[in-house]
Amino acid sequence: MHLGVVFPQIEIGADPGVVRAFAETAEGLGYDSILTYEHVLGADPARHALVGPYTHMDAFHEPFVLFGYMAGITTTIELWLGVLVLPQRQTALVAKQAATLDILSGERFTLGVGVGWNQVEYHALGQDFRTRGRRFEEQIRLLRMLWGQDLVTFEGEFDQMEAAGINHRPNRQIPLWIGGWADPVLRRIGHWADGWLASAGSPKTAHLPDRTGNPVGLANRMKLVEAAAREKGRDPSEIGVGMLIGDVGFEGLVPWDPAEFAHRTRVWEDAGVTHSFLGTLGQDFTPAQHIAAMEEFMVAYRHGG
Repeated sequence: MHLGVVFPQIEIGADPGVVRAFAETAEGLGYDSILTYEHVLGADPARHALVGPYTHMDAFHEPFVLFGYMAGITTTIELWLGVLVLPQRQTALVAKQAATLDILSGERFTLGVGVGWNQVEYHALGQDFRTRGRRFEEQIRLLRMLWGQDLVTFEGEFDQMEAAGINHRPNRQIPLWIGGWADPVLRRIGHWADGWLASAGSPKTAHLPDRTGNPVGLANRMKLVEAAAREKGRDPSEIGVGMLIGDVGFEGLVPWDPAEFAHRTRVWEDAGVTHSFLGTLGQDFTPAQHIAAMEEFMVAYRHGG
């Protein structure tokens, strides 16, 4: 089991010393990765109909800059972006940023991507919220080409380029994971992704809800990924599955209990999850308590929680 920890973006603050302490503690405790969320802009819910949990009151560090800092103060821990709202960003720029981070971190970067939910953010960044699904699929193909070829000629609906490329290119195809749970997302994962960031759920039932809130078993959702992978001639066993442990998910906030969180991690592993990420957001923790919780969880996990 790959064991990561979620960087508590909206609660950690902007003190560089605290960010450094979080990263160094996670690495020292033996976590495999630090995962961070991202939003460029928050919107005022009094003015906009928002379907997601974050507003203009929630503070987010820019993820590529954040990970550039963390890469410089750590040596082994992986850096996971889970997830970048890809269709609201320029594809070639994302390819360049990801390549630079992967090279300078010593190939410790994993790019998680999704389509997002904040229409206000899309509009402010000059992108069409309504076409995000189509653009996302096109962008995945172009990212792979830019990472793998010196010169790319591409004529898509949203991106066009002729005989151009990023330099430096990464020394590998950067691992690309996709977040979400709707049927089209699962098909995209099976077709193109290295893994599925499945969000959070209750291991007591091993259920994830669909968009209507109806319970859908994790195993059944994984079957959709597997079928899509076979359509493309891919081996489904090579596609990872990532789950948030304890963070605010579909069942609501799970009260902090290191032993319970460790138990949930092992239950998800038995259900086929390959990557688990400890989340401590929403617990009314101070930055120091977020850092302490990492140690409390690791002690419980190592003692068979």
